[in-house]
Amino acid sequence: MQLFISDLDGTLLDRNAEVTEYTKNALNRLIAKGMNFTVATARTYSSAGRILAGLDLKLPLILMNGVLIYDPVSKDYEVINKLPQDDVERIVGLCEKLGLSPFIYLMNGSVMSTAYRELTNQAMVDFYEERVRKYGKAFIHTEKPAELDGDVIYFCFLDSFDKLQPMQEALSNIPSLKTAFYHDIYGDEWYLEVFSASASKESGVRYLREKYGFEKITAFGDNLNDLPMFSASDECISVSNAAEELLKTSDKVIGANTEDGVAKYLEEEFDG
Repeated sequence: MQLFISDLDGTLLDRNAEVTEYTKNALNRLIAKGMNFTVATARTYSSAGRILAGLDLKLPLILMNGVLIYDPVSKDYEVINKLPQDDVERIVGLCEKLGLSPFIYLMNGSVMSTAYRELTNQAMVDFYEERVRKYGKAFIHTEKPAELDGDVIYFCFLDSFDKLQPMQEALSNIPSLKTAFYHDIYGDEWYLEVFSASASKESGVRYLREKYGFEKITAFGDNLNDLPMFSASDECISVSNAAEELLKTSDKVIGANTEDGVAKYLEEEFDG
């Protein structure tokens, strides 16, 4: 039994961060024929769910780089990886020291919220405005991040490489934390995402393998945060627009995200 699992932005989605009609129709037809397919993304369900609304997905989704695993059938979270409170306080303190203002994701039971103290650059403003306008996402503005109500699961920084690198270096040797540091494919800034060491796209893939008994897992990706997913998969496929480091580790390279590369490859696999 085989599972196909794809990253979203830069891989399955087009340059407008949408599933094209071609890809939607192809995937739905193949899923109806019995193909096992799901996604692994850095996005939350509030945006990923809307993007994927036209797909007949039946298997759990790996969200926020593996922090959350969400069942689209039962509409509930199967896995929630929380950050230790000591680490949350340490990161908030470093933010003040380094002059950084992240988006902070929290869970109250099964309800997620996103907070921020300040939108410090245009990339953060664009991130905020797109998610409000396009996905109806609600944000919480707070002057005191340390006093937020709920369990913190994720920090998302969006800024220049030079501004984020000191934070990345400060957190990289903390055993209870994991980070993803990569270039924003839609702009000039960088993402630094911080989450529990128990979470990753790799752990999400392993969870799905163990739960369903998949004998072979084929993963599709484009960026550095897909490397953990590749390490847990049996076959690694990059779209042609992928980062150079990912291309070097791939078993195959297929058409770009702007060419419906993933869908066309899967059609060849199942219909060829």
